[in-house]
Amino acid sequence: MLFNRKNSKHFESLGIASVMGLQLVSGVVVGFAMGYYLDKYFGTKPWLTLIFLVFGIIAGYRNMFREMQRIQKKEAEADARNNAEED
Repeated sequence: MLFNRKNSKHFESLGIASVMGLQLVSGVVVGFAMGYYLDKYFGTKPWLTLIFLVFGIIAGYRNMFREMQRIQKKEAEADARNNAEED
């Protein structure tokens, strides 16, 4: 069968990895865009672009770190559940 339990775990891992990549990229893009348009509005070129770009990079990595913590917690709970079932 094409979609058995083993393959679904691979698809789930692929989905999680792609979401983490999107979170990093979207944080950078949003930070850059906000800084760029604020620079145009206030005439402070390039300072707000640089500041918001750094904020976007930090936010992207923070989101990736949170996602990794969530994944690790989920795996630890699954391992604990499997160990409890074996005993």
